This record gives sequence, structure tokens and C-alpha cells, in this order.
Amino acid sequence: MLSGILFVLRNGLRWQDAPAVYGPHKTLYNRFVRWSRLGVFARIFRDLARPGSDGDTLMMDSTHLKAHRTAARLRKGGPARALLVAPKAA
Repeated sequence: MLSGILFVLRNGLRWQDAPAVYGPHKTLYNRFVRWSRLGVFARIFRDLARPGSDGDTLMMDSTHLKAHRTAARLRKGGPARALLVAPKAA
């Protein structure tokens, strides 16, 4: 269940688009809502952030960026570029 929930959230999918190997999408959604209300995810991340037994701190980063599907198709020198280029001094 946890893998299915993380897969849907990480990939920005709708619950209905979750692969069948993770089970019924309704079950994934209901479990996510229930665990969120109970603070299960907060406890997981709190425990992961706790210092290790030898005093080391574990670090994790969940940074990711999403680009619009047309972001890769901007033509060089197109209208978007004109907004980014500073005007030339006269």
C-alpha cells in the first residue's frame, strides 16, 4: 500500500491511474486519507529524521520540479525569450 501511495504522489497521478499491481485505486486513496488524518506520514518522517544510534543525522530531500509539457518546445529567440533579455542601452 505504501509503495502505491508514494508512486501516485511522486508521479502526480490521479488515484484512478495507479498501476493495478498496487491494488484497487479506491483502497489506495482511502488508506492515504486515513493515514494522513491519523498522522502516520508525520510519524514516519519524524522517525526518519531522528539521529541514528551512532549520533549521525540522516538527511533526505524530496525536492522535485515539474515543468509544463510545452516548456521544452520554446523556440530560441521566441516571445518568451524577449521577456527575459534586458533591453540594450542606447
